[in-house]
Parts: sequence; structure tokens; C-alpha cells
Amino acid sequence: MEHAQLAEIAALLGALGAVGVLVTRGGIFPLIGLGLLGIATGGIGWALVGDAELRLVFGDPRGVALVAIGAVAAVVLAVPLARYPAVVPVALLAVAPFRLPVQVGAEEAFLLVPLYLLIAASVLALAYRILRGERPPPPPFLLALPLAAFVTFASTSFLWTWDERSGGITLAFFVFPFVAGLATVARSPIADWLPRALLVTLVALGTLFAAIGIWQAHTRTLFFGRDVEVANAYTSFFRVTSLFKDPSLYGRYLVVPIAVLLVALLVRRGRTIDSVVTTVLVAFLFLGLFYSYSQSSFVALFVVTFAVALVGVDRRTRIVLLACALVATLAAAGVAGAAIGGRSAKDVTSGRSRLVEVTVDAFKERPIAGVGVGGQPRASSDIARKGSPSRNASHTTPLTIAAELGVVGFALYAWLLAATAWALHLVARSDREFGVGLAAVLLVLFVHSLLYAGFFEDPLTWGIIGLAAAVLASMPETIPATEPATDVPPSAPELLAH
Repeated sequence: MEHAQLAEIAALLGALGAVGVLVTRGGIFPLIGLGLLGIATGGIGWALVGDAELRLVFGDPRGVALVAIGAVAAVVLAVPLARYPAVVPVALLAVAPFRLPVQVGAEEAFLLVPLYLLIAASVLALAYRILRGERPPPPPFLLALPLAAFVTFASTSFLWTWDERSGGITLAFFVFPFVAGLATVARSPIADWLPRALLVTLVALGTLFAAIGIWQAHTRTLFFGRDVEVANAYTSFFRVTSLFKDPSLYGRYLVVPIAVLLVALLVRRGRTIDSVVTTVLVAFLFLGLFYSYSQSSFVALFVVTFAVALVGVDRRTRIVLLACALVATLAAAGVAGAAIGGRSAKDVTSGRSRLVEVTVDAFKERPIAGVGVGGQPRASSDIARKGSPSRNASHTTPLTIAAELGVVGFALYAWLLAATAWALHLVARSDREFGVGLAAVLLVLFVHSLLYAGFFEDPLTWGIIGLAAAVLASMPETIPATEPATDVPPSAPELLAH
């Protein structure tokens, strides 16, 4: 990596920027924080691509024209977002899954280019609103403090990371842009139509992906994923990726709309025609999911279906479900034990047990503060002295965090999860269907990250936290009974103090 010191300074500026947009309570401090996040992203990006690549971009009229077009597009998109800020979460969700292949030197990367463009536009829109005198409520401390602490520690760990390039990619292409996007979502007003609009957007995206996946299964055609295409040549089944590079990522973006449809079906309990349409959509999405052959996605689907069913049924049915789950678990354990026989753990888990072992070895190397953001694959590879870093990635988010950020970072991760769970509980008390729907999506992402990783690399995770923050910030607070009622009537609501 060129300009390593520049990247380190940029990582620290990004940590300050995260504190600015999440913890500060008003004035221009959120704008300063957003500016620092932008500078940090640019600084690390410069260090990643190097001087030669920058000269190729800005020394070529076509490169300059492309950058200018992107800047103009961000400004143009910022106009409607500034006028109608309530649509910001829907706009970001609509482009969140789409990754475009981008050639960076000799490497080809799949980047969230449409999402980056919309984040830039939403940041400009928020800046315009604040400069015009609007004071959108900031994220509540319940979520702002653990999130700022986690991001700050992860950013600071870049100073001692085992792999500067991988750590820089994590910060510049995921953490810093997503913090900026979360800040805009958290400061967006919550309209009555927002839950339905988010549901329709998710289902529309899932239907599109499923339709393409089903077509690929029948035509034996893949758009991306050369490694999947090679693997299909040696198997009796054909895995599809739709518009994604990986079948498991494709599966995740089908399980998420299935989860919210199950919430609408089991929690809301609408009209019969609504239930019929919802059932048909779930069946179509499941058909598309089937052709992914993604074990992690099916596990996430099973867990979220069971969880939503527990929430949506009465107490007697809930007891029956728990009993059935216990019996099914015991039966599955017996079948698995008989099938394992004398086979090794590595063989039974398709190599996942070895990944756990090498990740634990990386954790033991630096148990307190970890091997640094993005450093686990290379640290595990160096310690094991076997395989490339890509073949030693843990694919399990909690283990990755423990190895990269140590005990300190894992504690902050647990704090953030607990705070988010409690925030979603509070949201569900205000709007049960919306709160349960957000919780169902987060549960899918969490369970999927136990087998596939990608928890904080998925913009949906940050979107859920941002939406929960926006709902809590918009909730009225009851006036304490001990407070005198001379100036404000007891029944008058106040915005949450931050």
C-alpha cells in the first residue's frame, strides 16, 4: 500500500468523523463529521490505488469526465432528497444490493457504486437541510454510543492491522460510507407510508433477483462468478447467482424479503386476498432461493421463520412450536451423529472447522486488541503457514471480530447488538409490525453472518440501525409526573432529548 502514513491519518480522521455524526447533538458538528468521513474515505482510497492509478484517472479526459458526471449526478439526486427527506431510506434500499464490476489496475472489484452515489446525494441533501436552519433529531444515545465506540475502535485498529490493504478496503468501501448513510437515514423523518414503501421495495428487488435466478437455472447461464461456473461443471446441480457474484449473497437477498412477507402474513393478519398474494410471493421467492443451494441462506430462513411464528401465534401454539423444535433438534442430532461415524470434523463441516481453528489461532496471537481491522485472513495464513489469505477467512462474523478487534472489540460488538435489539423492541412497542419486520431482517443478517460473514459489510445492517434510530428519535416522550404543568400541559408530547 502506498502512503501508509496517509492511510493511518485518514483512519483516525474517520474515527473522529463517526463520533461527529453519531454522538454530537446539533449545530454544524454533524456536517464536520460527514466531511471528515469523506476525507478519510478519499485518503485511504488514494493509498489503496496509488499515485499511478490516480494519474490514469485524472490525467485522462475520459476519467475526468466520469468523475464530473458522478459529481453532477450526486448534486442532481440531492435536490429531491432535500425536498422530500422521508424518501431517503427507500432510495438507499432500492440501490443497496447492486454491485458493479470495476477495474482497478490489474484487479476487478465488485463495488456498490449506485449506493455510494446515493449516499453522497443524501449527505448533500442533509447538509443543505442543516445549513437552511433545519435541526433534524440526531440518533439517540442508546444506539449512537455503542456504534460510535465500535467504529472508533475498528478504525483505530488500522494502526496495528496485520493487513493494511484489506483493512483499508474495509474502512473505505464499507465502514465509513455506511456510517455516513446511517447518519442520513437516522435524521430522516418517519412518514406513515415508509414501512409499506420499504416492504414493497424489498419484495420487488427479491422478485427481480428470483426471476433472474430461475431463468439462469433453466438456461444454465451465469452473469458473474467464474469460480461458481467452474464448480458447477463438477456437480450434478447448477448453482445460480442472479445479479450477484456469490450464491450465498444472492440467497441472503431472497431470505430478507421472505422474512418481511412472513411478518406481514403472521403478525399483521390482513385480508384473505392479502394472505393469498403474500403466500404466492413467498413461494416464488423460495423457488428462486432453491436454485442458490446456499446452506447458510436456508439456515437463516429456518431460524427467522421459527422466530416470526413464535411472535405471531398465541401462547398455546407457541408451546407446541417449541416442543416440535426440541424434538426436531434431538432427531437431527441423532441423524447427524450416525452420519458422521468416524469422519473427521474437517470433512463433516466441509473445511469450516479448520477455518475456526486458524481464526482462533489469530485471536490467541493478540487477544486484547486483535490483529486489526481486515487482518484476520492474512494473520491466520501467516500463523498457519498454509494457504492464501482468501482461503483462511473465517466466514463467521463473531470469530472475525474477536480475531481482528480482540476482547475489547468483541465486547463493543456485543454492546451494539444488545442496544440494537432493545431499540427494535422499543420500535415494536410503538409499531408492532414495523418493529418485528426490522427485527426479522436483522435476525436474517445475523444468522447468515454466522456461516457466511458479511454482517457489517452489508448495507442492510446499517440501514436497520439507522431506521431504528430514526423511529426512536421521532417518538414522543411522556412528561414526568413530578414536573410542574405551568408551562406545558401534561398531555403534550416532547421530542426525545438527546
